Amino acid sequence: MIALISVSDKAGVKEFALALAELEFDIYSTGGTQQHLAETGLPVQSISALTGFPEILDGRVKTLHPLVHGGILARRDLPAHMDELAESHIPPIDLVCVNLYPFVETVSRGQVSLEDALENIDIGGPALIRAAAKNFPHVLVVVDPADYEEIIDLLRAGDVPLGERRRLAEKAFQHVAAYDTAVAQYLRGDDLFPDRLTIALAKLSDLRYGENPYQRAALYREERVGQPEMGIVDARQLHGKAMSLNNILDADAAWAAVNDFAEPAVVIVKHTNPCGLACHQNIAEAYRRALASDPVSAFGGIVACNRELIGEVAQEMSQTFYEIVIAPAYREEALATLEKKRDLRVLQMPEALADGGRALDYRRVSGGILIQEADSYPDDDIELRVVTKRAPTSEELVDLRFAWKAVKHVKSNAIVIAKDKAMLGMGAGQPNRVTSVYLALRAAEERARDAVLASDAFFPFADNVELAAEKGISAIIQPGGSIRDGEVIAAADAHGIAMVFTGVRHFKH
Repeated sequence: MIALISVSDKAGVKEFALALAELEFDIYSTGGTQQHLAETGLPVQSISALTGFPEILDGRVKTLHPLVHGGILARRDLPAHMDELAESHIPPIDLVCVNLYPFVETVSRGQVSLEDALENIDIGGPALIRAAAKNFPHVLVVVDPADYEEIIDLLRAGDVPLGERRRLAEKAFQHVAAYDTAVAQYLRGDDLFPDRLTIALAKLSDLRYGENPYQRAALYREERVGQPEMGIVDARQLHGKAMSLNNILDADAAWAAVNDFAEPAVVIVKHTNPCGLACHQNIAEAYRRALASDPVSAFGGIVACNRELIGEVAQEMSQTFYEIVIAPAYREEALATLEKKRDLRVLQMPEALADGGRALDYRRVSGGILIQEADSYPDDDIELRVVTKRAPTSEELVDLRFAWKAVKHVKSNAIVIAKDKAMLGMGAGQPNRVTSVYLALRAAEERARDAVLASDAFFPFADNVELAAEKGISAIIQPGGSIRDGEVIAAADAHGIAMVFTGVRHFKH
């Protein structure tokens, strides 16, 4: 029996080769892998010894040879194939262990020239893998070191069953597909929406279930060329029970919202909508104000802060039932306090990368996928246009900008009421905007007087402004652009409300 081994990831390959040799496999290899295996004392032979042809073109051509691919692709159950092998003196190859050049790692290292990138595109490796995987009933194909031990155990017991061979073949084709996807991503450059698009995903874990107990679910990481965007999949769980699908969705929403603010901020999320959000130089005060936004909805929510979590804040958090706490770092006393709650999930986020690439937002629809750029509009750079007789005060202007950032993270139709850089109420996901205004005002209650209001899209009618005026709203920020803007502005003027237009909207469906 013959095994061909040529791997980039050399983890465990020495032990694998030694075990194969014990099972009376003759081992052939290439280049660095051959040298690596020779350190074991095994009589590892080069591919050139098999083909009788030297490696050429600086190693670009070494396994692309009939004596290699014939030995892999021949069907053992077809006498004609076996006769051809015998006539051409081609030995059958029974096992192919290959994984590919580190293309992703290479092109992710800072400034890499096109020449270096192209040299790290593996050609022979994918050809070997695909050939072996195509003939999986007769040839074992191995691309993952995690499979070495199981394969050896099965071979020692007699043989690898057809079902396992098929699983290994599927894994092999997926390995090559992910590799090809990475190469295509690199060559594509800034073209976000090509005519053909594949997405590479690596499974991180199975989940207990999906949104509901009868739905199966798993978490995958998107594999992208270049530095990956640091997101919720990179969180390190320090404490608590396993994350569910709903937990992950809510945690992602919380982390996205709190990271939109440069100053210290705390957000509390429920069903992916922020029900509490506040900024303050004192992170403990930011938490108190966020909780005060809607303490009823906060129960069972997810709380995230964009600064190190200190003991004082952790102590206050422990007075409310939360599913998850998220922060970039934890003081020792804070972590000790949170760990007293057995089931509370405590997540530590990694440092954000300076350049995470251009994130894409994928939405599944029946029969296809919608893809768009993530909503990362530079809101701090928006030049607000005052459209009413009264301009907002400097204090109102600060709150208007805060509310505009907050409303971006609320489901459309979205309304946020805020004061002193704290959310007081919000209305989310309603089929008409006036209902969202009503819900936000109801949550804010008497606190709405002299507060500001943000709307993620334009007001189609003046009734929204009339309702806001009844509760004492002093300033409004909205995109503008309705055919009834004149009526809306006139209603604001009639009540002495300052109104500014952003010229952009923040729909979040």
